[in-house]
Amino acid sequence: MEGRIANPAPLGLFGFGMTTVLLNLHNAGLIGLGTMILAMGIFYGGLAQIIAGIMEFKKGNTFGALAFSSYGLFWETLVALLLMSKWGWWAGPTKGAIVAYLVMWGIFTFLLWIVLFKTKHSFDIQFVFVTLWILFFLLALGDATGSAIIKTVAGWEGILCGASAMYVGFKTVLQESMQS
Repeated sequence: MEGRIANPAPLGLFGFGMTTVLLNLHNAGLIGLGTMILAMGIFYGGLAQIIAGIMEFKKGNTFGALAFSSYGLFWETLVALLLMSKWGWWAGPTKGAIVAYLVMWGIFTFLLWIVLFKTKHSFDIQFVFVTLWILFFLLALGDATGSAIIKTVAGWEGILCGASAMYVGFKTVLQESMQS
């Protein structure tokens, strides 16, 4: 048992899932965008996933390391995009820049989803990734068109995505707890 580290995936999945649900409650028009969502983005969606990614590197899990580290840094960059202009550091991103940002994350997520079909990962995690790449493209489309309806649909789809990640995190903890 010495030298063995705990499975970091539940930390990453809950950090991603809870933060995604909260941001998409905003996108769905149910709550405002405020410090609660931004703090979750910095610390739980961001920092906790980066930690989970580093732990996955230590375990030799390239997919988990890439996914958790990248999505942790997604949250950090998203919060920075929202705050840097408010702090007067730079002008805010243009609509086209935000669309490009979301499309790139959608492409990245789509490619990771494809990798899942060549690995031992379950349908549950495949569902998280398919709903996530759809979310990124819906958000990009909503920003590109200015459609409040598309943004609202994206919000509800994002709630589903985040909740599915929380489910996989819970399922993993439950299964591993029952084995020990």
